[in-house]
Amino acid sequence: MNDHKIINVTKPFLPPIEEYISYVEEIWKTNILTNNGPLVVKLEEKLKQFLNLNNLYITNNGTIPLQIALRALEVEGEVITTPFSYVATLNSLLWDKIQPVFVDIDESTFCIDAKKIEEKITSKTTAILAVHVYGIPCDVEGIEKVANKYNLKVIYDAAHAFGVKFKNRSLLSFGDVSTVSFHATKLFHTAEGGAIVAENIELNNKIMLLRQFGHIQDEYFLPGINAKISELQAAMGLACMTHINQIISKRKLLCDYYDAELEGRILRPVISSNIEYNYSYYPVIFNSENALLQTMKLLMNSNIFPRRYFYPSLNTLPFLSKKQPCEISESISKRVLCLPLSYDLSESDIDLIVGIIKKTV
Repeated sequence: MNDHKIINVTKPFLPPIEEYISYVEEIWKTNILTNNGPLVVKLEEKLKQFLNLNNLYITNNGTIPLQIALRALEVEGEVITTPFSYVATLNSLLWDKIQPVFVDIDESTFCIDAKKIEEKITSKTTAILAVHVYGIPCDVEGIEKVANKYNLKVIYDAAHAFGVKFKNRSLLSFGDVSTVSFHATKLFHTAEGGAIVAENIELNNKIMLLRQFGHIQDEYFLPGINAKISELQAAMGLACMTHINQIISKRKLLCDYYDAELEGRILRPVISSNIEYNYSYYPVIFNSENALLQTMKLLMNSNIFPRRYFYPSLNTLPFLSKKQPCEISESISKRVLCLPLSYDLSESDIDLIVGIIKKTV
C-alpha cells in the first residue's frame, strides 16, 4: 500500500466550527436540549422552505420514519418493494411482520420497475414501498397509476433524494409518505437523523403524534414512539443548511469531471432531463463482478475505499424465508460500485481514481 492520503467513499461535510458553536450557545441560553426545542422547529421551517414542502417532521434517524409511515398508514399483509436498496428498507417491513414482495428493477435507473408491479399484486397487498435509488426518481407517475387502480398506499424511501425535483416539484411530495435520511454520510446531515413528509393534513397530524409517544401534554391519542431529535443535532443541521447550495454545486462539478474522464469506458445509471438532481452518489457498473473486484483491490492498494452499494441484492439475504428471484437486481448488485464523492474531493483525487479504473476497464 502506498502512502497516498486515504480517500473514503464519502466524507461528512462539517461547517466552520464557529458557526456550529453559535447555535450551541443558543442551547446554553435556553437550557432546552430536546422535546421539539426552538432549533428543531427552526430547522424544520428552513427545510420546508428549501424543499418547497407544506409538512415535514425531523426524526432521530432515517429508518424510524419508514416504521412510522407503515404504522400511520396501517400497512399490513404484503408490500411491494425493491430488492435494490439498503437493508433498512427491507428491515422496516420485517420489523412489523409485513411480507415483502420483491419486484425487479429498471435496468436504466435501478429503481423499482413500475411496469412489473401489477403482476405481483394479490388480495393481501396493501402498499408499495419504493426507493429513489441514488436520488434518481422512481417512475412516480407509473406507480401512482397502479396504486390508484388497486387502492394501495405509496411510501417512498427517499433517503438519497434530498433536494431532488421531478418536473419542478419536490420529489419528497410524491406518494402518501416520503422519508429521508440525515445521516452523517448524506448530502445534508444532522450527524444522525432523518425526516418524514406527508402532504395530507390528517396523516401529517397522525405522524406528529406517532413521533412523540402518541400524546400532547396530558392528552393521549395513540401508541407512539420516541423519534425526536436533539437540539445539538438540529444545531448541526442549521449550520449545514447555510452551505447546502454550495455543497450541491461542488458535487455537480465533481460528477461532471468524473463523467468527462470516464465517458465511453463504464456504464452509469440514467438520469433524465426532467430531473433536478442532487449528485448524492457516483455509481458505476462494471461488465462483470470479477472486473469490479479487481478494480476494488487496486483502488484499496492506493488507500482509496469505494463501496459496493447496494450489495447484495436484498432478495438474496439469508434470513428471508421465501426465495424471490430478481435477475436484474442480482446482476447489477454484483457489478455496481460507488466511487468516492464528497465536498472535499479534488479533481486530482479523481484523476488518481480514474487512472486506476482505466487499467481494468
